[in-house]
Amino acid sequence: MIELLVVVSVIVILATMAMSQHKTTVIHTREAVLSEDLFRVRDAIDQYYADKGEYPQALDSLVSDGYMRTVPKDPFTDSSETWQTVPSDPDPNNPTAAPGIYNLHSGSDATALNGSKYSDW
Repeated sequence: MIELLVVVSVIVILATMAMSQHKTTVIHTREAVLSEDLFRVRDAIDQYYADKGEYPQALDSLVSDGYMRTVPKDPFTDSSETWQTVPSDPDPNNPTAAPGIYNLHSGSDATALNGSKYSDW
């Protein structure tokens, strides 16, 4: 009976360690997806600006003009509508033109494994 208790205790300890490692791995994977999505969207914004001489008015403009297939989902909010966009500076040659999207960040207010906020990436 004591041997059975020892074996069950060891299994429980190993399962607990595996669960915590699994949680960390899932978060690390989401962080990698977020980093890649931010890189791809920012690259598409730069290509849009290089081709048209202005920043896109909305992220959907990148899709409709063929720079991206779809606007990616934020892996931490699980929505493509929660991206926080950063407007560009006004154009000195055309001050009446509406500023476009210069940059974007995650809409999540969670903290990354390295201690930074996802919204600061």
